[in-house]
Amino acid sequence: MKLYSGKVPFIAEDLLRELTKDEDIEVESSEEVRLDFEAVLKEFIRRSRRVVDEAKDRMERAGLSYAVMGKVRAQVAKEMGFPPHDEQLPYLVEQLMTMLFHSANVAEVWAEDGVLRKKIATVLRKHTNMESDLDREVRSKIKNLEEGTAAFEVEYEKVMASLKSRKHLE
Repeated sequence: MKLYSGKVPFIAEDLLRELTKDEDIEVESSEEVRLDFEAVLKEFIRRSRRVVDEAKDRMERAGLSYAVMGKVRAQVAKEMGFPPHDEQLPYLVEQLMTMLFHSANVAEVWAEDGVLRKKIATVLRKHTNMESDLDREVRSKIKNLEEGTAAFEVEYEKVMASLKSRKHLE
């Protein structure tokens, strides 16, 4: 799962709208709850970036290729208490649920936990599935390069950065 900092305000707004439209939650101040959602999402992004940066540093120090990036990142995430890639959505849903129950800006939570989890997960999936779409688009543009080579990695990052910039994702 990949969250983009440029999407955080939209995700927070969607979460607020989804949870208040059926009166799943009652808020004191919509703006403050939206900011609470943003804070949780930004902290997730910050910790995720920290894991990736540390993994890159370790790989550089050890002289490892990018082929082992996933393993190194998983090890660093485990050491830092951050969830592995396949457990990030449930982790983030739990973080947002915790915020709902502890925020002074949420007056009351009326919906059952399962209902809240499902709605939060749906909103997050809607905004984070772009990563696989971007990956497919990048790979289609650089299909002439062999995957796993340094040239592929460099070109992949360049094309990905260009697409993200064009789509205002970073």
